[in-house]
Amino acid sequence: MANQTTPYNPFDYLESKEEINEYLNNAFMDDDPRIFIVALGYLARKKGMAQVAKETGLNRESLYKSLSGDGNPGFATIKKITKVLGVNLVAQPEYTH
Repeated sequence: MANQTTPYNPFDYLESKEEINEYLNNAFMDDDPRIFIVALGYLARKKGMAQVAKETGLNRESLYKSLSGDGNPGFATIKKITKVLGVNLVAQPEYTH
C-alpha cells in the first residue's frame, strides 16, 4: 500500500487571522514579488480555486497560472483576488533608522 501525500499548503497550519496576516505581510515584504503571489495562491487553494475563480470572474486555469509564481498578474487581478480572499493591502510609510 503506497503512502498518499498532498501538496504542502502553509495555510493548513495557520489558524488565527493574525498568523495569516503575518505570513502574508512577510511574503509581501519580500524583495521577490513572486513570493507574495505564491502566498496568495496558497490562500486561494485553501478557500477553493473554483470558488475564487467564480467570485472574481476570472478563468480558473488562468488563476492557477497567475498565482503559480510563473505568471505575472496585473494589479487589477491581484485586487480582485485579495478582495475575494478577505485580504486588505495597506500602504504605509517605511520607517528607517
